[in-house]
Parts: sequence; C-alpha cells; structure tokens
Amino acid sequence: MSTKARILEVAAALVAQSPDGDVSTRAVCEGAGVGAPALYRHFGDKEGLLSAVVDHGWDKYLATKRDRPPGTDPIEDLRDGWTTHVEFARSNPNLFRLMHSPAMRTPPAAALEAHSILTADLQRAAAQGKLCLAPELAAQMIMSANVGVALMLVSRPATFTDESVSRRVRDAVHATVFTPDVTGAAPQEAVEPSEPHVPSTAAHLNALLQQTPPPALTRAEGALLTEWLDRLSNGSA
Repeated sequence: MSTKARILEVAAALVAQSPDGDVSTRAVCEGAGVGAPALYRHFGDKEGLLSAVVDHGWDKYLATKRDRPPGTDPIEDLRDGWTTHVEFARSNPNLFRLMHSPAMRTPPAAALEAHSILTADLQRAAAQGKLCLAPELAAQMIMSANVGVALMLVSRPATFTDESVSRRVRDAVHATVFTPDVTGAAPQEAVEPSEPHVPSTAAHLNALLQQTPPPALTRAEGALLTEWLDRLSNGSA
C-alpha cells in the first residue's frame, strides 16, 4: 500500500471512530507511521485530507450507482436513490456530516457526482413526460430535501424518531416535481382537458430536444429555445 493510501485509510478509520467526526493531523500521522511533511505533501492541508476522506468513502457508495443499469422506470430509481442515500448517511454518520459541513470550502467531487447522477435520472423522467419542472431545478429540490432529512436523522436521532419521516418528506417533494399521474395526487387546480399542463409539457419537450437536437435550428436558436423551455418548465416565464 502506498504512503498516500495508508494515510487515507487511517484518516477514514479515525473519522468513523471519532465522537464528533473530527481528527487531528498528529493522530493521523502517528497511525499511518509518517511525518507531517508526508501528509501535507500528499493532501496539502487538513481540509485537503478530509476532502479526500469524504471522496474515498463516497466513492464506494457511488460505485453501486455507477454500475447500476438504468431501470425502465426512472421514478422507481429515484425513490430507491433517496432511500439508499439516507441509509448510507445512517451507516456513516461522521462521514456524511463531514461531507456537508460548512467548514468544507470546496465541495468534494463526490457531492458533484451524486448530483449529476440524480439529474440524469430526472432527465429520463422528463423525457417520459413525468416531470413538472426542469430536471436541474427538480434535482436541487430533491437533493436539498434528501440531504436535510439525512442530516437530521444522524445529527438529532433523539428528536427524529419516526421511521416514516424520510418516506413522508420524499413523497411530499416528489408530489411537487412529478406529474399527478405518477404520484397519484390530485392536481391542485382543475385544468381543462384541452389545455396542456404547460410546465410538464415544456420539461418533456426540452428533455426530448436535448436527446435529439432539431437539425432545422441553428445553435443560437436551439440555445434560445432551451432557455424559453427552462423558464416555462420552472414557472418563471
């Protein structure tokens, strides 16, 4: 095992065992049998080390998502994704809190990859006409709610004791971003059958155009059309 890998393994183990999720570089160096210069040479500083620990732990979690072939139903994949996210947080509370700590000035690469995987599933849902919002906005809503629930469950277990909280929040958010026929919820307003639901139709069309750009449009025209459809799907036109 290389020196860098040994330092990383020791740091990850100490983070998992720590009462508050914090570690000292001295303890890491002692555990790895290296001097401080070696740690700083490989990771720059303590934040660089902790960021590498987060990426190391999440890489194992994301590997299951990278290798997962997309299902025929993106909605089911998204429900499963929410559940596995919460389960990972509860199994790795210190690592999860560290990943979302305000002290981490630079978002770990794993966080950006997780967001990209979520957005890709939402783009598939939009292409099937199942999304009421643009995939990018829906991803922000779902990720913020998913992370918030998971953080509360691992940080305030004595308060958040109801096992149904995660599912209830998930279903509430999904009812906002997915079309009523997906969630089984009644539309908030009666819509005439002849009038299409503009946001979901715009999101659907935009997703299809992203898959197969229309050759009749120039690049500038395509960009303008995408901007209009984004505004319509987000209800901001």
